[in-house]
Amino acid sequence: MGFGFIEVGSVTPLPQPGNPKPRVFRLPEDQGVINRCGFNSEGHEAVYERLSLLPPPGNRKAILGINLGKNKTAHDHVHDFTLGVEKFGPIADYLVINVSSPNTPGLRNLQHREELEELIEAVVTTRDSLPGTHKPPLLLKIAPDVSEDDKQNIANVVLRSKKRIDGLIVSNTTVTRPTSLQSPDKEEVGGLSGQPLRTMATHAIRDMYRLTHGSVPIIGVGGVASGHDAYEKICAGASLIQLYTGLIYHGPPLVVKVTSELEELLRRDGFSTVTEAVGADCKQ
Repeated sequence: MGFGFIEVGSVTPLPQPGNPKPRVFRLPEDQGVINRCGFNSEGHEAVYERLSLLPPPGNRKAILGINLGKNKTAHDHVHDFTLGVEKFGPIADYLVINVSSPNTPGLRNLQHREELEELIEAVVTTRDSLPGTHKPPLLLKIAPDVSEDDKQNIANVVLRSKKRIDGLIVSNTTVTRPTSLQSPDKEEVGGLSGQPLRTMATHAIRDMYRLTHGSVPIIGVGGVASGHDAYEKICAGASLIQLYTGLIYHGPPLVVKVTSELEELLRRDGFSTVTEAVGADCKQ
């Protein structure tokens, strides 16, 4: 299909069914989706059994990221994430600490400064203690609608912690509802993704790029359905791009469309590589 990397998850330690159905709602008029899946997961063991059949890190045709979540009933949130690092660290090319889903009670509170410091310290220590030489990068996935203070705090924790994570994923779905939404299902509870999230996600990428002084790699995600959408996020500070909802509306050909349009835009503006364009809007 043309992807350079793939991310699976979120995976929780124990199997859990997620929230009652229906829990995913298409918003065709808005090219968006609302979901309240609630980390439906078969659990660590089932996912590990499947992924361990793949070639080991460094011998695959694409990069494999594994997104870690916590169980809804977990009393020790940090422990759930360290369990994921221990389980999947040996087979992942990178790991994601997802603290930004709006559908798991209490999860987004882990984006606050003190909770985030404790979490990062724990997961990085666990990663560094993995046996062998393979120590996968750790990325923190944040929400697009955190406050300006929380953005600053996240940046401060990421930059100043002795145990530092390796990157950010910006961003998860939003709990806000733009006034422009037209779909009858626009008021459903859950996280909104797709085109209605595009501008908010891009602004969050730009904010985090500036607040971290461009020193922390960012995966940009949210409303990508064209090469222009991807280019917009790269110029805002993203080094890599993810998409999900766009595939629902445009199908597998979207990947080639995005990459070919992106190449044209890079050439138009005099960039020979994506790397040269990263954060271009913030350098003007």
